[in-house]
Amino acid sequence: MDDLLSLMRSGPRKIAVTGHFGSGKTEFAVSLAFALAAEKNADETLALCDLDIENPYFRSRERQDALRAAGVDVYSDPSDGRNGSELQTISAKIRAPLENDGCRVILDCGGDGSGAMILRQFAKYFTPGDHRLLCVVNPNRPGTDTPEKAAAHVRAIEDATGLRVTGLISNAHLIRFTTADTVREGWAFARQVETLTGVPLLAACCMRALCPALDGCGFPVFPIGMYMRDSYLDKSV
Repeated sequence: MDDLLSLMRSGPRKIAVTGHFGSGKTEFAVSLAFALAAEKNADETLALCDLDIENPYFRSRERQDALRAAGVDVYSDPSDGRNGSELQTISAKIRAPLENDGCRVILDCGGDGSGAMILRQFAKYFTPGDHRLLCVVNPNRPGTDTPEKAAAHVRAIEDATGLRVTGLISNAHLIRFTTADTVREGWAFARQVETLTGVPLLAACCMRALCPALDGCGFPVFPIGMYMRDSYLDKSV
């Protein structure tokens, strides 16, 4: 966890998160926001922008009250996420953290290339070296269940956004059936994607309860808080 957080705290302040629909990218984005908030100084500013209007089933804006209480500014739709609608719009206020040189901002983008395409709307805010574009890789999704498919997905995101993916995040989850072996197998899978794409693999996500079972695993583990999962399971009943 410390390795990834140090990287995210010391690198470019704009961090865009993409990935296949259902990969867990929103869970990762929200968990990263909470983790960075816990480490930030009182004079630091941190924001999360919910740009997912393609498949808004998992919405980081649903956790905006807790995020704001933790010191994270949240930007989403024009109604500030209060009306519970699925309107495919975003607020113009999202430009505020992008234009604030003192703000570290996480952008939770839509799934797949079509969802990530929204970043083109903000192209003027992204120049080489001033941002990170992370792709969450989950081998347990039909569209990314082989290293070749996952590598093609990375390239599709790059084609859609006009940006280069700068880091991979392994997130091999089976919801409540996830085990430490699931995480290990996901890391091995993502290493193959790293080889195919040349994009560095930065960390593997893991539910906090499983982290002790991965002590000494030999790769960086990022604990995720499962902030979105209960709401997802409630919706699927």
